[in-house]
Amino acid sequence: MTKETQFTLPDFRNLGILLRTVAALQVFGLLAALVNATDLSGVLGLFFRYAAYLEPPLLGAMLILYLAAPKLNTLPPRQGLLLSLLASMLSAAFWHVLLEWRATADLAASLPRTLLLAAVAAGLILAWFDWRARRLSPALAEARLQALQARIRPHFLFNCINSVLSLVRSNPARAETALENLAELYRGLMADNRQLSSLGREIELARAYLDLESLRLGERLQVDWRVDGGVEGTPRQIYMPSLVLQPLLENAVCHGIEPHPEGGRIGVDIFIRDGQLNVVVRNPLHAEAPARPGNRMALSNIRERLALHFDAEARLSVHQVSEEFVVQMVIPLKETPRGKTA
Repeated sequence: MTKETQFTLPDFRNLGILLRTVAALQVFGLLAALVNATDLSGVLGLFFRYAAYLEPPLLGAMLILYLAAPKLNTLPPRQGLLLSLLASMLSAAFWHVLLEWRATADLAASLPRTLLLAAVAAGLILAWFDWRARRLSPALAEARLQALQARIRPHFLFNCINSVLSLVRSNPARAETALENLAELYRGLMADNRQLSSLGREIELARAYLDLESLRLGERLQVDWRVDGGVEGTPRQIYMPSLVLQPLLENAVCHGIEPHPEGGRIGVDIFIRDGQLNVVVRNPLHAEAPARPGNRMALSNIRERLALHFDAEARLSVHQVSEEFVVQMVIPLKETPRGKTA
């Protein structure tokens, strides 16, 4: 398989994947009930009967795949797919034999037919997850393109260069630091944002961006960083999608600081709660400031990337508290990244 057509196994330890698997099998059971029922009044009873037969092997297969997930992620895609199908067939065969032995049900299907149905159902569900991942993958490519278009902006680059030139003679050390920050930021923007990045790296890029903006905005831009001690002690061991913190801060600067002549203060809180990493960004909300485009697009872009990496386990919420605009990002702790890291 080429890289473009390579099959992608889902993360069998992801809550969203597990819930979608259960829902997909229920859909199969409902369709089977609709086909086999003699009338509509018998559909519900037949559906519950099928569910009683389908749920135990499904739970068994999910347990096997949950335990085997770390090993499956290291295997070639075809081997992982084959082992996933075998796990589903093994669970279905065990339940079929158990029912025959206990004689608690009138089994219309033979063991070979049960194995075939388990393989087909598992294959369809895995193909659906692969299609879903491919459907979301263009969002990552689009996110990278938008990052290049929206963040590597000509006026941002020109402003940075002009700021550096103004410091070359008066403060050469700060001018050198600004050039280093600019190079570091562009290096991060040009990297492949489909890979996970360490929290430490994301904080470095965010600070580099804010240092560059402070050259232009001066005292108008004030930033309060509050990083929890448990996070600050091991930032390199926590992973998150690349380029999600810097865009949040850019939104805060563009919509909370730039429109107001007096500027304002941005708050950044990073902490761990209930086994999840929380990132909260606050910026002033000025009712009299004109609305600026791009805010919803950036937040929607980040939501899509979080969904692709973490599915239902991550979320991005937006709300207003008093005169502040607050964005909160919650992602599961990933001390060992799934796949490559940036």
